Amino acid sequence: MARKKCKRYSGIGGQAVLEGIMMRNQDKYAVAVRRTDGEIDVEVETHKELLAGSVLKKLPFIRGIFQFIDSLTLGMRSLNHSTAFYEEEDAQETKFDKALDKLSGGNGEKLMTTIVTVISLVLAIGIFIVLPYYVASLFDGFVRNRSLMAIIEGVLRITIFVFYVWAISWMKDIRRLYQYHGAEHKCINCIEKGRPLTVRNAMRSSRLHKRCGTSFMFFVLFVSIVLFFFIRVENPFYRVLIRVALMPVVAGISYEIIRLAGRTDNILVRMLSAPGMMIQRMTTKEPDETMVEVGIAAVEAVFDWRAYLQEHFGYKPEELTEEALLLEEAMMRGEVVDEEDDQPVVTAENAIAAQDTSHADTQSVDDAEAEGQA
Repeated sequence: MARKKCKRYSGIGGQAVLEGIMMRNQDKYAVAVRRTDGEIDVEVETHKELLAGSVLKKLPFIRGIFQFIDSLTLGMRSLNHSTAFYEEEDAQETKFDKALDKLSGGNGEKLMTTIVTVISLVLAIGIFIVLPYYVASLFDGFVRNRSLMAIIEGVLRITIFVFYVWAISWMKDIRRLYQYHGAEHKCINCIEKGRPLTVRNAMRSSRLHKRCGTSFMFFVLFVSIVLFFFIRVENPFYRVLIRVALMPVVAGISYEIIRLAGRTDNILVRMLSAPGMMIQRMTTKEPDETMVEVGIAAVEAVFDWRAYLQEHFGYKPEELTEEALLLEEAMMRGEVVDEEDDQPVVTAENAIAAQDTSHADTQSVDDAEAEGQA
């Protein structure tokens, strides 16, 4: 059976939520949450994008602005949905809730999501854009070179972002959120590397992904450094105002970069993606199998990964017998090694070859990896 050209991009995107994972594919999204009784609840909805069908959604750099707003809105909605599972069952509707419903014509939850999204966006701009500028301005009396000041501001911006990510990772709830974040990436990587989506295969996949929101945030910071470098306005108020006004431009450029990163794997893209991938080591943690199960449930609700593997990798998952053993044997032979996590990609070629190979010399992959590390 001939192997087709590998296409890593699947179109799936996701986000970790409270004790769960949201997966999105085109206009459908699913939120899978591990309930308190241990069962997985999956809710599938249709998401209508801003300016859906408009030509603006197809224009490079412009489309990124709307995609960013869409992602924020959908992410907040998914987070609210997962939070509802862990609210007190006897919680009563407050006067504030009733007032929101009355004000919005029964759409209080949507209005609240919009308000929280706007506040979150304002806080992000304040912390990562405005604050670094004012801190850098303290060096005005010592540094007269405007270009050097722009570099100092940029370094401060990235430092604050990295410190923020590192600091919140010590919180117990955030750490679990980061584990679900890792499970989300593992599920997507599993599919895009050509492996059947099982708990075992997902657990062996990388928890890092070039299309991650963390990488997008790094690109936003990096692009802002380059763009703000050329701003030469003397009035401090106007300098801040221009920085805030240029954020949609920054978001649009950053979206195109991360979009390219998700579809290309040349050396330049790898270099651009490297810092964001490093930061992902803080924003993702190794999940357990129960978390991966939640991710698989979310994926399967909106994406036919079996059809994807057949189309892009040239085989049907049901053709593989003793799948776990095939993976181990493929790794032992060093076939089709994944450059990110040193795991083999299961394809029709190596699967069939493995079926014809004697199992006499087989040993567990964990033992082989342990020996390699020793």
